[in-house]
Amino acid sequence: MPRFSIVVPSHGVAGRLSLALDSILAQSFGDFELIPVCDAPDAPAADVVAGYAERDSRVTPVHSPPSAGLAGARNTGLRAAVGGHVLFLDGDDVLVPGALAALDARLGETGDVDVLYCEHERTPWWEGEPSNPAAPLLARTPEGAFSPGEAPRLTGVAFPAWSAVYRRAFLTERGLAFPGDHFTDIGFGGLAALRAERVAALRTVVVRHLVRRQGNRLNLPGAHHTELLDQAELVLTEAAEQGLPAERLGPLFEQLFATVLKTAAHPRRLPAGRRAFFRRASALYRRHRPAGYRAPGGSLGVQHRLLASGSYGAFRVLRAANQRAAGAAALLPRPRGLRTRLRYAARLRLPLDENLVVYCAYWGRGYACNPAAIHAKARELAPHLRAVFLVEPDAVASMPPDVEYAVIGSRTYWEVLARAKYLVNNANFADAVVKRPGSVHLQTQHGTPLKKMGADQSTYPVVAAATGSFARLLARVDRWDYNLTSNRHSTEMWESAFPGSHETLEYGYPRNDVYCTASGEDVARVRKELGVPDGKKALLYAPTHRDYATGFASGLELAEFCEAIGDEYVVLLRAHYFYDGGASRGGGRIIDVTGHRSSEDVCLAADALITDYSSIMFDYANLDRPIVVYADDWDVYRETRGVYFDLMESPPGRVARTPEELAAVFRDGGWADATATALRAAFRERFCQFDDGRAAERVVRRVLLGEPPESIPPVLPLAERVPAPAATLTRS
Repeated sequence: MPRFSIVVPSHGVAGRLSLALDSILAQSFGDFELIPVCDAPDAPAADVVAGYAERDSRVTPVHSPPSAGLAGARNTGLRAAVGGHVLFLDGDDVLVPGALAALDARLGETGDVDVLYCEHERTPWWEGEPSNPAAPLLARTPEGAFSPGEAPRLTGVAFPAWSAVYRRAFLTERGLAFPGDHFTDIGFGGLAALRAERVAALRTVVVRHLVRRQGNRLNLPGAHHTELLDQAELVLTEAAEQGLPAERLGPLFEQLFATVLKTAAHPRRLPAGRRAFFRRASALYRRHRPAGYRAPGGSLGVQHRLLASGSYGAFRVLRAANQRAAGAAALLPRPRGLRTRLRYAARLRLPLDENLVVYCAYWGRGYACNPAAIHAKARELAPHLRAVFLVEPDAVASMPPDVEYAVIGSRTYWEVLARAKYLVNNANFADAVVKRPGSVHLQTQHGTPLKKMGADQSTYPVVAAATGSFARLLARVDRWDYNLTSNRHSTEMWESAFPGSHETLEYGYPRNDVYCTASGEDVARVRKELGVPDGKKALLYAPTHRDYATGFASGLELAEFCEAIGDEYVVLLRAHYFYDGGASRGGGRIIDVTGHRSSEDVCLAADALITDYSSIMFDYANLDRPIVVYADDWDVYRETRGVYFDLMESPPGRVARTPEELAAVFRDGGWADATATALRAAFRERFCQFDDGRAAERVVRRVLLGEPPESIPPVLPLAERVPAPAATLTRS
């Protein structure tokens, strides 16, 4: 029997789960079993956990459906546990180094107590000093093992489940399990303290809790706040049945109602049913108030007295001023120019147009990427919707003639932004855009992240300086309702880079649908449009942007490269869109396609891809055609830009570090040999999970038509997809 069983629920934390698991498996004390609790075998966290289970026999994952909530996940893990003592660690927290050794040593000193309380550190997600809220409570506890009556303020309701260790036999013998769904820590912690006979304290930080940027999920608005009263009533009823003495009941009562009043006084948490919540809380207060109880002083004492008397009207008056101020701030438009602000503010007072969709791609560069693909599918599946694309003035000429558009900054631009029910973007809308209640914002992204993105850029000075205010960036993230991903890697990385309360849609990238739907005739047409000579192999060269460089520099002399590999090849040069200045960089066997509207068309035309660290490799891999990585400055790029994984360890094909190596790969056929094919297959398995040709349909049905998740077409397995044919190559 292991000393410890460590239960780790993982719903919604796939992006940080590996940090939690690593912190456990790296402990110097190794006598434990690790029980990750995943939603299902095919959930994002299950992919993360599977690798750990293969490498370490102590990892034994179990499954609990999301509908069971946090309580159900913990109870499932508890039922599977066989260790002497149980720890519950949330999937986005970590054990500090030496934590298990400290717990084992303390249990050796105190004996096998029912509950061993320990300190935890709350670490701000962005900046600020960590706090240790358990320390004041534990500082006044006896030195050895003691009965709960000897430390009456140690009620358990102020401790998260992961700030204590529980003797497993105590939990099973006393029938303890996590009650309800929401606020389950309060019920479990309170009942455990009431039923324990011997407890102890460890005045050492064991768990480091990362405070979510979006705050505790329990604090979000919703009817679930009534469950706080359920948990409080559960604990107080048990206390009454035990005849808990006044010296213990008083602190328990005060701590429970401090939490209840905090919710009652926060209007945003209770969008409806506030009066009913207050009345029930008032009845609960009067029924369980200890004899001779004296309310605290100050404003909290005023709230206690109003709750005891059931004076909801007076209590509501105290909230009203804050509520009005918050509402006014939320609707304050911020576009430049007084006339524009007034006009936008007036439009914001009008009802939402339920059939209006606003699209934007690459900050207004035109009709492109995922927004364009979603728009095209919406025309087919939702023809009743009016669509407006937002474009910069110099992109107007490139717009398809049958697509309605508005020039960014114009009167129409602000009008449609104020009224649209749906807003779709692959970047972000302007800071001044107000997120209206009832509107739906879809972030489609425009690539799979190899380089660090969003908040993850903050520790890389060169990139952080160019990014600007991270606070403003994350304010834009707060407007998202949905975020689109094309693979599990993206799901995990976006969670870290763009922390927020939006829902992740693992539907694939709509722009990549064409890689599974295009025909040989489509490929031939695009090659003809781009000027690729018949019978020539077209190599797409697509280098990415360097944050530490100024202007476009390909890092490769293309004329010399063409000369070295022979005249059977032509090169399609596609520079990063930052450098689309309209001037051609081609000539002879080099065809500059930087200004071509559709990167998907360019990929269809190419028989192989040469890139460095551009995200285009993830999209191109859907075509199952050769990819060669030209990594002449990988070490510099990795250090200055930051990356999520080592591309040199998991490349999509052959890797070349010098121009000579790159030319040799094409001269000797290594670019398309068996080794290159095997590397590409592994890369596709990891990064082409959801791009099956139906991503746009899934997005339109779920987001624009509001169909339930269970009715959305499932993703076709990778082995069953048939990519668009290449012009001159036979796919293995």
